[in-house]
Amino acid sequence: MSLVAPVDNGQVNISETSQETEKKTGSALDKDDFLMLLVTQMKYQDPLEPESNTEYVAQLAQFSSLEQMQNLNSTATNTSAYTLVGKQVRIRETSETGAEKEVQGMVEYVKMQNGKPYVSVNGEMYSYDDIVEVIDDNYLISQYIPSVKQQEITYLHHDPQNAKITGISLGSNGYEATSLAVALMAEDGTTTKIDADKLSYKNGVLTIDKSVFASLPAGKYVVGIGFDDINKTVDYASVTLTIKGNVEKNPDTAGKDTENTDKVTDGPDKDAENTDKTENTGKETAQA
Repeated sequence: MSLVAPVDNGQVNISETSQETEKKTGSALDKDDFLMLLVTQMKYQDPLEPESNTEYVAQLAQFSSLEQMQNLNSTATNTSAYTLVGKQVRIRETSETGAEKEVQGMVEYVKMQNGKPYVSVNGEMYSYDDIVEVIDDNYLISQYIPSVKQQEITYLHHDPQNAKITGISLGSNGYEATSLAVALMAEDGTTTKIDADKLSYKNGVLTIDKSVFASLPAGKYVVGIGFDDINKTVDYASVTLTIKGNVEKNPDTAGKDTENTDKVTDGPDKDAENTDKTENTGKETAQA
């Protein structure tokens, strides 16, 4: 790269316009630019009034300081790149036409090319400068494990219906669950486990058979949902159940009560029958 500037009275005159042009064409002035300006200044100094040695020593000290800072920055960048191995990153790459390409994956290894670090993601190399996000492993897992949408459901004793819990995800990316279990916890701490044959799941919707709630008293319940994924995820905070109305009397029990009443009613009739038999025996004795 060459630098051309007019010389006035033995001094290099770099106008503001030329400085702005230089800044626009280059990303930033580096140590090479600084050294080139220093050499140019020495080359075009007035031989009758040369710059003092003290000033040059100060400028060289500034140059050395700038070089050390850039080296330190480069070392920090390289070290940061190496620490990304094994981590999930999101990369946004802009092509020469301005089109953006976004990639997410795990950094497989880091390679230095022309003094700059490049990372391998999904088998392809990308510049370290194109990394826009580093994703924490715990956060990533929380996006993949089974989850339940926050919601409230209601059951009415006078209008019994199956209960449906929506927004259930069984997980993804190796954290999937193949089955789930459900339990109800009352306000007094009583827990009722729901049998698997009373549950059905399809397309993110869990259906609980209405017979499960028929004998439960009115009140608020916490619906706990456990998954069989590798983390054994359990959700006791997303779904609440409110049961309203009075528990209806079991028809079978009512029939048994009626039957018992009939049996009690039969008692006096049998006593009357026995009385009649006694009277008949007395009459037969009198006739004899």
